[in-house]
Amino acid sequence: MWRKNIMTTNFTKKPPLLEDLRSHSPEQLAELRLLLTSGAITRPDPRRPGFFELDGTENVFYIFRYPSGSKVLLLGVWEREHDRVAELAACSCCSAA
Repeated sequence: MWRKNIMTTNFTKKPPLLEDLRSHSPEQLAELRLLLTSGAITRPDPRRPGFFELDGTENVFYIFRYPSGSKVLLLGVWEREHDRVAELAACSCCSAA
């Protein structure tokens, strides 16, 4: 019985390449990179496949993620605290009266 020499290599998953289409601030890009590397929960856009919203501590991000997962396009950002629409979207639960 003979053995093959098998070499094991540990591959670390690289974070996706981030492309900014609108010249957002470095702070916003850093927050989005942190969300992407930490595996934050995304909300899919029901009308557009591949488009998602991510909730950060300061901002909400609207992105397109390529099906391969290797690239993310940042399309839009709005502030959570100052934008009433973002607050309403974050509180989308219905309560019985």
